[in-house]
Amino acid sequence: MEASSKIFVAGHKGLIGSAIVENLRLRGFNNIVTVDRSQLDLTDKKMVDQFFDQQKPEYVILAAGKVGGIVENKTYPADFMNVNLAIQLNCLQAANRNDVKKLIFFASSCMYPKVCPQPMSEQALFSGYPEPTSMAYAVSKMAGMQMCLSYNVQYNCSKFIPIIPNSVYGPNDNFNPESGHVMSALIRRFHEAKAKRIPHVELWGTGTPRREFIHSDDVAKFCLHVLETEELAIDLPINIGTGTDYSIAELAKEIASVIGYSGDIRWDASKPDGAPRKLLNSSRAFSMGWRPEITLETGLYSTYQWYLENIAD
Repeated sequence: MEASSKIFVAGHKGLIGSAIVENLRLRGFNNIVTVDRSQLDLTDKKMVDQFFDQQKPEYVILAAGKVGGIVENKTYPADFMNVNLAIQLNCLQAANRNDVKKLIFFASSCMYPKVCPQPMSEQALFSGYPEPTSMAYAVSKMAGMQMCLSYNVQYNCSKFIPIIPNSVYGPNDNFNPESGHVMSALIRRFHEAKAKRIPHVELWGTGTPRREFIHSDDVAKFCLHVLETEELAIDLPINIGTGTDYSIAELAKEIASVIGYSGDIRWDASKPDGAPRKLLNSSRAFSMGWRPEITLETGLYSTYQWYLENIAD
């Protein structure tokens, strides 16, 4: 892989995509292609075909798609299916037709069964039904993952690489408390509670589910590691996580501490919790020579500083 290799990053303004673009630039890559949604609708097959035929990217990072928290997943399941399936089908077909050298597809830990041996290994996929609250999103990502593996089998290659990160957080996340993921939504909730001097914050569920969190910068570094690794045997997707999980209650307390919120935290047990635990077995990624570097405390602090500088009133 050369510094001048043409790399198309789809979803370059998002949480993962923006971190990948930044890391590519820091590593000296100088032919990074990014296009705003207003100029390239990835759900439009004709536009995607024209873009790939004209640009001829050598490498593709497919970090675009519709994501959201429990509320949005329950409210708009058809949108999650329609948008993600269209993007995946269009981009993988165009990439294969244009003979890209590698395509990295970001799947999701939501694909794993709701009840699954922990930590979850890649072999456990399809062994049970995903958590119902995110079923549509999970199935759309399962389809994208299987498309990658199917292309590898049919065309006797290993260039379509599905990656499964656990709960990703960092700069450029969606901090909307209604549609964001748990980390970013809690940062905003506690920040606003502190600013408005609200005596308590009420959160959904019991606080007992456990989640593993990985910073977007660590995800980006693994992505670059994969791009630069010449020989990969891709018969399964690759989990990437930290190997450590936390209860949502522990996370809430840590975020409140970082922000400086001293009020009470209350739990509404009538609201859904989601899957009881989601810890990935990342041994395959670790065996490739990669390790996450950012601790939860460090990552939370830097993410909150980014929020203060870019979003907070």
